[in-house]
Amino acid sequence: MGRYIFRLPDIGEGIAEAEIVAWHVKVGDTVEEDGRLADMMTDKATVEMESPVSGTVIEVAGAEGDMIAIGSPLVVIEIEGAGNEDGAKNIGAPAPKAQVAEERIEVETSDAGDIDRAVAGASTSSGQADVAQEPVKASEPKPAPAQAEPVEARAPTPAPKTGSHAKVLASPAVRKRAKDLGIDLGEVRPADDGRVRHGDLDAFLSYNASGGFQPAGMKGKDEQVRVIGLRRRIAENMAASKRNIPHFAYVEEYDVTALEETRAQLNAGRGDRPKLTMLPFLITAICKLLPRYPMLNAHYDDEAGVVTRYGSVHLGMAAQTPGGLMVPVIRGAQDRNLWQLATEITRLANAARDGSAKSSELSGSTITVTSLGPMGGVATTPVINRPEVAIIGPNRIVERPMFVKGADGIERIEKRKLMNISMSCDHRVVDGWDAASFAQDLRKLIEAPALILAG
Repeated sequence: MGRYIFRLPDIGEGIAEAEIVAWHVKVGDTVEEDGRLADMMTDKATVEMESPVSGTVIEVAGAEGDMIAIGSPLVVIEIEGAGNEDGAKNIGAPAPKAQVAEERIEVETSDAGDIDRAVAGASTSSGQADVAQEPVKASEPKPAPAQAEPVEARAPTPAPKTGSHAKVLASPAVRKRAKDLGIDLGEVRPADDGRVRHGDLDAFLSYNASGGFQPAGMKGKDEQVRVIGLRRRIAENMAASKRNIPHFAYVEEYDVTALEETRAQLNAGRGDRPKLTMLPFLITAICKLLPRYPMLNAHYDDEAGVVTRYGSVHLGMAAQTPGGLMVPVIRGAQDRNLWQLATEITRLANAARDGSAKSSELSGSTITVTSLGPMGGVATTPVINRPEVAIIGPNRIVERPMFVKGADGIERIEKRKLMNISMSCDHRVVDGWDAASFAQDLRKLIEAPALILAG
């Protein structure tokens, strides 16, 4: 029997170390040649490390979240025959066994945002995105990647006891979800019609998480979650952005009544084309204006003291994924029509969520749009996606009465659809006057959608 020392190979130009984000083996496991050992994250990609030999794992380098230097031992495998005690054959070798999983999670994060509603084709008045934050739970090395575990919730909002699960009105899907979460449906307060729905389960869990009523013996467990992988990258990028960029925010209100009517008309006759949400209209309007405001479509290299203004709009979309926030990029957004933008939004969102997005699809954005969709609040102050200098965040659409002047010059009160759009800008590059001027010109396009559609 021999010992084969598998050292972390050179998995990217200029990479000195990588983070262990998931173990697929543990000490004592048998691994086959080409079997998965671990997932390693660099600044550029997540790389799947595969075993060059068959044998038994007798040592692993560390726990998830640990940083490993290139060339350092990652796994020691006991094999039949002679081994390579010094690991000389493996040091620094990229080797076909260390396969890059399409450099799938390069991180360019914003503070919030999601395009799930655009992907789902939901028909809310805003057509914007929903956010679905998921818990991240660290674990010791184990055979499968660490995954978020269900919240151990029990009973925050007690309802009258039904005495039996069978007497609780709920769909099979709701029953299965409650079972998976360990929730007794008899403890969930149902809607007015007495039927427990997914929203009731969400309220139950939310109340429990906020420290609501918990019967004796049913208190949730405290837990510590190690910040690793994508979540660590997000934390580092957000801290660097807030630390280095003097943000200022500007918020303006827009009447989107006409725009929503136009969107509904286009969707009614779309045929087999994708359903239009608010995002393609907003992106098109932004692209029309940026040539007049080049200081917003830019990167600032503060170390070199250089601002690069871009002629093309590579628009980032802050998107929520199971692993955390990512920013897929629409290349050359200024050259795409509404339907092409809708198609690309859907494609990139799916790729970001399922991990198939390539590095080139997750880097190089020149300005970012972030949306919380219907739950977007009255106003937001998004964090700039460094080294960009501006980020734009539409908020939720609400209906309110407004004074509207008719063709006869008389003002009347009408019900209108209103939406706030927030901007955060880097005050080292963008002046307040510039941001306000951009916002007012954007209003002209948003409130007269024919101008958005005009060539």
